Amino acid sequence: MWKLQPAPTFERAKKRYEKKRPLELAAVLRNLGRLLERLAELPDCRAAQFGFLHPEPHGVWAIDQHGPSKVRLQETRLYVFPSGYDMTLHIITVGNKNSQASDLQLTAAFVASLSPPARP
Repeated sequence: MWKLQPAPTFERAKKRYEKKRPLELAAVLRNLGRLLERLAELPDCRAAQFGFLHPEPHGVWAIDQHGPSKVRLQETRLYVFPSGYDMTLHIITVGNKNSQASDLQLTAAFVASLSPPARP
């Protein structure tokens, strides 16, 4: 069973999105739920494929806002990192196209912080 591990950076971004872009936040969280359901069925998380799921550098996935909606939503990405060895899906941050470059820098630093330091 996969477990979710929200990062503090996500919690801060989530509060901002709850106020400014609640429909976009709801859409990416809905897609996160769909992903979690599928991960439970897969023997290897790398086999997950959805139209809303995009690979990013360092093994990070971006979940976008696509799906059923009656209004046009702003391009939004929820950045997650699947840790297959302990079945944890780390939720790193949520952002839009304007923040994409800084979001990717943040995700790279986050993933690096999860790696144990190399032994001499």
